Amino acid sequence: MKQTVYLNGLFCPMEQASISPQDRGFLFGDGIYEVIPVFNRKLFKFDAHFDRLNNGLDAVSIRNPHTAEEWKSLLNQLIERHPWDNQFIYLQVSRGVQMIRDHMPADNLTPTVYAYTNPLKPVSDKIIQQGIKVVTLEDIRWLRCDVKAITLLPNVMMKIAAKNQGADDAILVGRDGLISEGTASNLFIVKQGELFTPPTSHKILPGITRLVIENIARQHNITIHDQELSQNDLEQADEIWLTSSTKDALPVCTLNDKPVGSGKPGPIWLKVKDYFETTKLAIIDK
Repeated sequence: MKQTVYLNGLFCPMEQASISPQDRGFLFGDGIYEVIPVFNRKLFKFDAHFDRLNNGLDAVSIRNPHTAEEWKSLLNQLIERHPWDNQFIYLQVSRGVQMIRDHMPADNLTPTVYAYTNPLKPVSDKIIQQGIKVVTLEDIRWLRCDVKAITLLPNVMMKIAAKNQGADDAILVGRDGLISEGTASNLFIVKQGELFTPPTSHKILPGITRLVIENIARQHNITIHDQELSQNDLEQADEIWLTSSTKDALPVCTLNDKPVGSGKPGPIWLKVKDYFETTKLAIIDK
């Protein structure tokens, strides 16, 4: 089917959308993005995503071109223009067009706003049964990973490196020897029935799914710790999960070619997976 996108106040066919090559997002990766799941045609945790978008834009000194209600309106229009009940929306705000390329942005540029949506497919039965395979790699990203910037070349490079090792993804090890997150996901481990996740800092993105899982754990009396983790903690874990807006929580069952725990998705993951589905239904049923 033909997809419709939103670009600078207009809805148009995706193949007709275009931006200036002098857009700072194109030249410098100078912008912020968000990914928002949609379940049964309803935005999931919109307020949390909007707050993170605002925080990212503030961090890089780009003004937010829309209020929360304006964002909600245009995103809901985008949802309604497509047939899928479950979708994921990508939205991006760059600093805008500057005709003379300069690292220093000009004053009062008009941000470029782009958004589109794709069908959100459920996690495959194979992953539910067998989990995914990951490797550990050196974290080569910049030092403000809490900012959801569109400059994702290091993430792409690490995805390729993981694929070249026969893995689905990578877990990143920082210069301090501590684990940060996945290439596009947050990290949890389970040890003796308790959950552990690296604390929020400049080293990791404050994931919305991460926050949902932390809340689920507390609601269901699963002990959870925000705690720095080492590679040894990974290697000794009973379960490892990678979490993101489009995948919920994926069970990692192979780490550096060795099984994690039993080598199958673990019992805590199975419980939290069911609780997460209930959380989605609560949103859908409103």
